[in-house]
Amino acid sequence: MQAVLAPLKALWITIPAPVRGLIRTMRPKQWPKNGFVYAGILFDQQILDAGPFARVTLAFVLLCLSASAIYIINDLVDIERDRLHPRKRERALASGQLPVRWAVAAAIVLPVLALGISLLFSPPLTLVLLAYLALHIAYSFWLKNIVLIDVFAIAAGFILRVVAGIVVITVTHFSPWLYICAGLLALFLAVGKRRQELLLLADGASHHRATYKDYNLPLLDDMLRIVTTGSVITYMLYTIESQTIRSNEHRMLLTVPFVIYGVFRYLYLIHVAGEGSAPDELLFKDWPLLLTVILWVLAVGLILYVV
Repeated sequence: MQAVLAPLKALWITIPAPVRGLIRTMRPKQWPKNGFVYAGILFDQQILDAGPFARVTLAFVLLCLSASAIYIINDLVDIERDRLHPRKRERALASGQLPVRWAVAAAIVLPVLALGISLLFSPPLTLVLLAYLALHIAYSFWLKNIVLIDVFAIAAGFILRVVAGIVVITVTHFSPWLYICAGLLALFLAVGKRRQELLLLADGASHHRATYKDYNLPLLDDMLRIVTTGSVITYMLYTIESQTIRSNEHRMLLTVPFVIYGVFRYLYLIHVAGEGSAPDELLFKDWPLLLTVILWVLAVGLILYVV
């Protein structure tokens, strides 16, 4: 692995520092979150069809461009607070690696590019991207400072990702339960991230984000229990009630243990192992958790497309 990564690291170093800073600020590591766009096509049993898959993949790319613009805007808004954060002070803008004027230009160009392409490709997708951008811009400036509303805004962003993958294809067996699953899972990720940041920042939390003065560990733990339970129960109901699932004689119930184990593994990592990363970061750091997700995807694929 080191032999493979060494040339890539050497190539990365040759890139000018501001360009590297811009790429870092675009957060390519966060782009897998936009994989929610494939939920509709996966459970509608169309993911092996080249045409629909290409359309959803283009929607994924445009979401990544839009999301990167939002990450840049977030860093511009939070630049002073990030400089006080033990980890975020290393971000490209906060550390000075990325010039502010570069970031401002990218924050304008990226959404214009994404919206322009989507308008030619799918006007309904353009509306979804506009809603996504409006929601996250509002989050960057206002919503993230309103207790509880901040995590609901994050969840809404994940639901819009699912919608983006549905409006570009013709779905035949879509179930609204998928929206609920996506929303509750997003709340799970958002509340988990709030909890871990509150632990990491301790007494300085309110200096980093205004809402942290209104959050505490008992509240966040109660919220985490609620969304954890709701996510698992909703997924189980989805495996029973969805029309696509019914056509497979409820074999999707076999995937429920993977979901429950994944949730338990995450709770173990934060409560016992003392892991302080956000859930999306933990996914690529903890092999049992990553393996569980891979096995779940394989199981879903086999049940919906092979068995």
